[in-house]
Amino acid sequence: MPQTFLVSNRVQFRDTDAAGIMHFSAFITYMEQAEHAFLRSLDMSVMKFRIDQMEISWPRVSVQCDYVAPLRFEQEFTVSLTIEKLGRKSVRYGFQFSSNGQNIAKGQISAACCIIRNDDLSSIPIPDAIRQRLLPFSQDDGA
Repeated sequence: MPQTFLVSNRVQFRDTDAAGIMHFSAFITYMEQAEHAFLRSLDMSVMKFRIDQMEISWPRVSVQCDYVAPLRFEQEFTVSLTIEKLGRKSVRYGFQFSSNGQNIAKGQISAACCIIRNDDLSSIPIPDAIRQRLLPFSQDDGA
């Protein structure tokens, strides 16, 4: 059973529409925020993280979100993060939004592992040192 990374939030006014419901685009922002917190918890970053003499970045290649119920201004919610797929060169994060035991939304972000050279990005296989940090949260072993 993979580990789950949790981030608690409260719907901010800036993230709502005129009816006080969290705008669909804000869900993407909260998924990215959870991803950043997750990587920081593993002593990594989404951008210009150094490991094995390489500068690594994780550009997004796909984002998706399905909505089940609304979140309203000042409502507390939790974002759960797991790794749905740990591929050779990419990772697909799964996100579950919930509030008071109710499922609110489910999303995914896929990011490619890239090396930065001369301000240019090139995809590379995920280095073993990074893969080992991600494995406890993965639903598969990347094989």
